[in-house]
Amino acid sequence: MNTLQEKPYTGMRVREEKTTGSKALQPGKQYPWHSMTPGEVMKLLHVTPEAGLTDEAVAKRRELYGRNIMTKTKQQSAFVRFMLQFHQPLIYILLAATVVTILLEEYTDAIVIFAVVFVNAIIGYVQESKALEAIDALAKSMTARAQVIRNGQKQDINAQELVPGDIVFVQSGDKFPADVRMVHERDLKVDESALTGESVAVEKNAAPVAPDDVLGDRLSMGFSSTMVTYGHGRGVVVATGDNTEVGKIQQSISRAQDLETPLTRKIKEFSHLLLWVILGLSAVVFAVGLLRGEGIGETFMMAVALAVGSIPEGLPVAVTIMLALGVSKMAARRDIIRKLVAVETLGSTNVICSDKTGTLTENQMTVQQIVAGGKTYTLTGLGYRPEGEILDGESQADLTSNHALKQCLKAGMLCNDSNVKEKEGLWTIEGDPTEGAMVVAFRKADFDVRELEHKQPRQDTIPFESEYQYMATLHGGNRPVIYFKGSVEAVLERCNMAMQANGELSQLDKEEINRQVEEMASEGLRVLACAMAEAPEGTKDITHEHTKSGLIFLGLQGMIDPPRQEAIEAVKLCQKAGIDVKMITGDHAITAAAIATQIGLKGRQENGKLVAITGRELQQIGDRELEEVAEQTSVFARVSPDQKLRLVKALQARNRVVAMTGDGVNDGPALKQANIGIAMGITGTEVAKEASDMVLTDDNFSSIEGAVEEGRSVFDNLTKFIVWTLPTNLGEGLIILVAVILGTQLPVQPVQILWINMSTAVLLGLTLAFEPKEPGIMDRPPRPTGEPILTRDLIMRTLLVGSLIMMAGFSLYLYEIKQGASTAEAKTVATTVIVVMEAFYLLSCRSLVRPILQIGFFTNPWVYYGIAAMFFFQALFIYLPLLNTMFHSSPLDAMQLLRIFGAGVMLLLIVSTEKTIRFRILTRKAGTSA
Repeated sequence: MNTLQEKPYTGMRVREEKTTGSKALQPGKQYPWHSMTPGEVMKLLHVTPEAGLTDEAVAKRRELYGRNIMTKTKQQSAFVRFMLQFHQPLIYILLAATVVTILLEEYTDAIVIFAVVFVNAIIGYVQESKALEAIDALAKSMTARAQVIRNGQKQDINAQELVPGDIVFVQSGDKFPADVRMVHERDLKVDESALTGESVAVEKNAAPVAPDDVLGDRLSMGFSSTMVTYGHGRGVVVATGDNTEVGKIQQSISRAQDLETPLTRKIKEFSHLLLWVILGLSAVVFAVGLLRGEGIGETFMMAVALAVGSIPEGLPVAVTIMLALGVSKMAARRDIIRKLVAVETLGSTNVICSDKTGTLTENQMTVQQIVAGGKTYTLTGLGYRPEGEILDGESQADLTSNHALKQCLKAGMLCNDSNVKEKEGLWTIEGDPTEGAMVVAFRKADFDVRELEHKQPRQDTIPFESEYQYMATLHGGNRPVIYFKGSVEAVLERCNMAMQANGELSQLDKEEINRQVEEMASEGLRVLACAMAEAPEGTKDITHEHTKSGLIFLGLQGMIDPPRQEAIEAVKLCQKAGIDVKMITGDHAITAAAIATQIGLKGRQENGKLVAITGRELQQIGDRELEEVAEQTSVFARVSPDQKLRLVKALQARNRVVAMTGDGVNDGPALKQANIGIAMGITGTEVAKEASDMVLTDDNFSSIEGAVEEGRSVFDNLTKFIVWTLPTNLGEGLIILVAVILGTQLPVQPVQILWINMSTAVLLGLTLAFEPKEPGIMDRPPRPTGEPILTRDLIMRTLLVGSLIMMAGFSLYLYEIKQGASTAEAKTVATTVIVVMEAFYLLSCRSLVRPILQIGFFTNPWVYYGIAAMFFFQALFIYLPLLNTMFHSSPLDAMQLLRIFGAGVMLLLIVSTEKTIRFRILTRKAGTSA
């Protein structure tokens, strides 16, 4: 029998098993592996790096921890998810309309209405299914194979068979198969951008780090799914499957809430209200009819007619089509929308949380400053395109007058393994981005690269090693020369002399150099130092002994991933539109704050500089306090995936509509939690794309600003449609209600109401989807989250127009009856006057605020095409015998048509007068406040 004992170790209670060590760890318990020494980790895991685990220990641990795979959370069945698409108040109304039209034996209309409901359900189901693919994409990110030591032998195994305690090997090109505590490494660099957001490869080191270091600073760890870009190493598996950092992200994605968008929430609230109003009015009509002694069947049909008249059958069709048009417009602007409602959500956004690298910046390291020969130079031009100037103040630098500058540029060029190339108009780097930036800097000096390499060919190299922090190259020519570049510390400790502008040497002032380095670093620049030394005649190779001392300091090159110029302008436009922009990045705080300042972000400052909150500081902040911090701060650096999620939730707790950008696995939970998740199309992982609502095909922040503008326009046009269609439904309902109260025949029959609602919604209402953006659309603040679709002014206008339609329809019906017209003629007049008044009202609805004379008559020709088409089909309704039979209509004479069009003109004049008065009041208020 195995004997278990409790043993304290580094402050933790650990269960150990004396025989096989199969229960060395408590599953689910968190251990600070990164802060332990390799020896402590090995002891805790009961393994040695030379022998690895035995087969017996592996079997027991696999039984305890499971396989190295991420479990899928249990999802609702496909049938349940499909049926839930019908669980919406607006859909209830449409289903009721379907039943009503079946009772009226209008089967064609019933099929059309139900088809709309069914298509909407299919679209919603497909979109939801795609979102659930995010977890599958995460599961696929696990490495297929792994090199391990077991039973003292090196083996190649399926990565799913790994268990905690396995000794694994990784080298350039490999993905880490699990979370690994490094035991030994040799120049190991790992691309962790997908997990941490770090813009450059991270150098790993087996030495312990501080316990409270955030994910991006845990240099002693290799994380599952991150890629080795250079070197090799050996480590011990400390977490597998769901317990890895990427596994925790998967769980966060599955727990993230699918939030209602502002549009779906407002439509739901509007539909609930409309549902109860329709049911209430129908009940009133039924009760009044019974009290007046009408038969139950006739009274029921009156109530049905009122319900049919009040239901806006065209609303869901309009919503879907308008959103789809918004999607197509955004696609032309490089924005791919994965969920239709995301179009409108963009228009409601009041906070954008953006990643830094590649979104706000070029994702191309660029030398921006050189200090050499006692002078500081600035370099123009962005990215890898070798175009720009080296400036001495405001004028172009004279390279012939500063030998130190010339040699500093040559050192950056020759002591370099990278190159820049142009392909199809795009300049790219082959090699390390930092080295590539120095190649571009040299080419901006208009030196001939081939001539230099011909005159001073490379003969030998000391490659960069993390242990030494430098690279050196030997070049032949008239006199052998060693060029040297590396960290400032590595260069300064090997230099005593510095080259001056005139080429002479002087004593190196290390304090002054360090001061300049601090100044450059405070601006977010990554600084490398350059040096040189003349080698003895006949030198053919070099070793570390040649570079141990006696080097000549040449200068400093400071580089940064610069902000996109278009992003700077886009941030200004967003801020002008009342949208806060916040940077959430895995990069370092100083760099993040410097870029944020250049871009123009606004937030809490200290000593005139933006304050960047780090992930380590966020760990100490409680959820309630975090709400205030998230509101006031604009830069968050070195944050972990969980912290990104916390920040999004903190902003949402303040009723903020949050758009979140991201490209990595680490962004998945926050993208899914945000009101709208925006993934990068070029650099984005599949996990990020599947968890998002929108994908930027150009990874450019300015595309987000354009999408917000388009989203606002879509919501404006949707509101215009609602403001246009509701008075019709209100007018139709009032006509029936008044008829019931007065005890007269219905001026319009249910089947005629269906004709009005369906034909006008398609031919008239949908033309508003093509309405151009309102002037100053990005000058106004975002809509308050609690604001209903219809404001008080719009409700008053709806009541006004609905009343005018009721009075015109009912009075013309009674007038025709009094003039001796047939019932069919009178009902045809009432039906047609509603259609014509809708057409005239459509002209006014092209703007919610501006009077018709200020809209521009020909900015949306589709309105006139729609009106012409509607009048054509209404003529068929009036004069075509087949439609006369189907809809109980009758031909009309010229005088009847004249009276009908007179009612339409009257409505347009009244509404235009009302809008003009309100517009003048708004303009006066705006001028007073300004």
